[in-house]
Order: sequence, then structure tokens, then C-alpha cells
Amino acid sequence: MNGIFPIALLAVITAGTVPASAMSLSFSWGSTKDCFDKNSPPMSLSGVPAGAKKLKFRMVDLDAPNYPHGGGTVNWPGGSSGNLPYGAFRYTGPCPPSPHTYQFTVDAFDGSGKKLATAKAKKRFP
Repeated sequence: MNGIFPIALLAVITAGTVPASAMSLSFSWGSTKDCFDKNSPPMSLSGVPAGAKKLKFRMVDLDAPNYPHGGGTVNWPGGSSGNLPYGAFRYTGPCPPSPHTYQFTVDAFDGSGKKLATAKAKKRFP
């Protein structure tokens, strides 16, 4: 009988600390044409943590990781999911001499600047 109580207590404590679903990111190249296009592609997010106020994006060419594509920051209106339209932030668009794979990373921050979550998505261009 003594061994059952600690196990039951551990189950109750563990159940209260299960993390929320992970944040996810997806995107399509949409209207993105080439390296002269400085507008971000349309993006969709889900699982954005409560309290997120800003989303910081950056893009890396996985075939040329030293190329400085940069990214941008947008204010998040709240809610666990939403869409960002084409051109939500400015960056240096994809400009490969042949098809390359690009990865966007987004970090969600609260009002004090604390990072709450990260998500990544990758896609080939063109």
C-alpha cells in the first residue's frame, strides 16, 4: 500500500506539467519571384504560446548558409494560430543559381523579450 501513494502522487504532479503543443510554421513561396523580391512569403502559424507578443523570423539558405538573407519581426495580435500575408516583413529573398532549400525559423517572444517557443519550416526554391 505504501508504494502506491508515491506513484499516484507522481502521476498527478506530472499530469499538471505536460507542455502545450509545439508551435509550428508553414509557408508557401506565393508571389515570391526572385532575389529582388524583398517581401516575405505568406506564412501560417499554429501552437503559438499564450503571451506571445512578437515573432522574429530569419531565413537561411541551407545550400549556402553564409548568404545573409536576414529576416524581420512582427507584432503578434494574440491567439494560438494565424496567418501572415505576403510582405509581412522585409528580407533578402531567395536568389539561387539553381534550386536551393531555404529554412525559415520563427521565435515567439513575450512582452519582456523572453523567448517562449521556436518553429522551423523549409522548402525548395524555385
